[in-house]
Amino acid sequence: MRTKKLYKVTFLHLGKCYELYARHVASSSLWGFTEVGELVFEPVGEGLLVDPTEEKLRDEFKDTHVLHLPMQSVVRIEEVENKGALVIRDASDGQKITPFPMPPRGR
Repeated sequence: MRTKKLYKVTFLHLGKCYELYARHVASSSLWGFTEVGELVFEPVGEGLLVDPTEEKLRDEFKDTHVLHLPMQSVVRIEEVENKGALVIRDASDGQKITPFPMPPRGR
């Protein structure tokens, strides 16, 4: 039997759709944010193949203890049995994801 829950968190960030796995998801103490903690990555050196997406995400979030994601950027949170591949997709490639209106960037 599983000892800790595993969540697949899908969220939008800078025009990309990220899928990460975490052990902790809750409402943040920061109003309007979702707290995502204990990010799950495969141990380095476990296999012969290196997933470049996983390496990129591991580098991007290496010093992150807890992510506080704006509620409107969270697309989906799923409780899953097993960890799958980590993904970064272009959010504008025809997927059926409609982001909540965000303020324009660069102004």
